[in-house]
Amino acid sequence: MKSDLVEKASEVVTDPLVLINMVSKRVRQLNSGRSPLIPTVPSMGAADIALQEIIEGKIKLVGEGVNQ
Repeated sequence: MKSDLVEKASEVVTDPLVLINMVSKRVRQLNSGRSPLIPTVPSMGAADIALQEIIEGKIKLVGEGVNQ
């Protein structure tokens, strides 16, 4: 996981616990066969893909009490 992606994603999702949960859930989805929502390169790991998806706004937090 690249630290620059973590920094950029933390600007989008400011709560670190929420960011961790979003990345973890998306990594599980990717590892179980879901397709990435962004163009990828072979050197990108699942966490890198999830972080980049968050940065690009492809994944958003929805639910009760969300103030992101």
